[in-house]
Amino acid sequence: MTDQLRPGVRLIDLVMLGAGTAIGASIFSVLGPAAQVGHEGILLACVIAAMPMVLFGLVYAYMASAVPRTAASFEWQRQFTHPLIAFGIVWLRILSNAVVMIVLGTVLVNYLGKVITIPGKPVMFGMFLAVFALNYLGVAVAARAQTVLMLMLLAVFAVFVIAGAPAWKPQLVVQSASVGWLPIVAALPLMIQLFLGIETTTEVGEEVADPKRVVPLGLGLALLLTVVVYLAIAFTALSLVGADALAASDAPLLTAAEAALGGWAMPVIVTAAVLALSKSMNAVFLVFARFLYAMGRAGVLPEPLGRIHPRFGTPHVATLAAFGACCLGLFLPSSLLFLLLAVNIPTMMKYLGSCLAAFNVARRHPEVHAEARLKFSKGMVMGLSVAGMIAAVAIASLGLTSDWRPYVLLLGWLALGLIYYAARRRRIVAPEA
Repeated sequence: MTDQLRPGVRLIDLVMLGAGTAIGASIFSVLGPAAQVGHEGILLACVIAAMPMVLFGLVYAYMASAVPRTAASFEWQRQFTHPLIAFGIVWLRILSNAVVMIVLGTVLVNYLGKVITIPGKPVMFGMFLAVFALNYLGVAVAARAQTVLMLMLLAVFAVFVIAGAPAWKPQLVVQSASVGWLPIVAALPLMIQLFLGIETTTEVGEEVADPKRVVPLGLGLALLLTVVVYLAIAFTALSLVGADALAASDAPLLTAAEAALGGWAMPVIVTAAVLALSKSMNAVFLVFARFLYAMGRAGVLPEPLGRIHPRFGTPHVATLAAFGACCLGLFLPSSLLFLLLAVNIPTMMKYLGSCLAAFNVARRHPEVHAEARLKFSKGMVMGLSVAGMIAAVAIASLGLTSDWRPYVLLLGWLALGLIYYAARRRRIVAPEA
């Protein structure tokens, strides 16, 4: 039996994995509430909202150019911060990944329901089964599927942008800056949601040829592609119907598309939504399985999770476990979907932990720092890391003003994880003693 993950991810796959994770459900819902508070300023807010991800991206690119790993954000924290910190943060990610899969599946079914009548739970199960099969057969298969879905989505978005091009209003660029800073700042917490997940490119480092060069490049190109897509869609939507119409709509992208495409708007936007949600599910599942695999390989979860399929070179047991977790989520009452509000909290904690790992590499591990393909100075890495940690805490705190319950539930889940971690450590230490 092989104990090595099979490298099958190309540069284009990395770009589509990162951009495809970010360009998901948010683009179909965020424009409305963002326009409600930010008006035409959402164009400038979109650019500013990308800045925290640029900050996190630089840290992730540096670490990937020095220590490329699969489930990198877990392995970096385990190696360069503390195993308990790594476990706690990724334990939170296990819950959030399972919930995200359920939420994405629910939204996908709702969009399909606009054109055909379908049974929700069976269709979601079928989607989970398809994603499981792709990931079980090999990372190359899952990555190619991600690339195909992303290219199809870009083609559909291109139809919307080209159809709306005659209505473009260049003066919106000036108006975006003239609305004042207060509306722009008010829109930022919403617009930041658009860019989360781009760092997914770093989570398959051991499955990429020449990862120290290819992974940072893929991360940078994914961020650039995401900014271009979002700006094009936001600019076109504002030009077509204006900020007030977007703010008043429950489906802002559909409202804008109707102005440009008429009767074709519904099938075009539903197709875009299905493609976006499908590829997001594939990307989330791929990373979900690799976190379970890395934790099994490290011995903090049952060791079988760390096994590699002898033929496909995939973490097949972890992939099966991730599929099982998704299926169990189908039995959750829909009221638990408010956990989506808390999904970003584990993400920010992951960013914080990775920034702390980068800080420790620059400060305490000169031999690792010297191996980095990106030749940042130690001072630059430490400065970026501190700024990233501050940004992560600030962004994670934003949701406290709207709903405190997800924070309490995440603390409860974390407490369960720490109890399990302590019990497992005792079982491991006892036989050695």
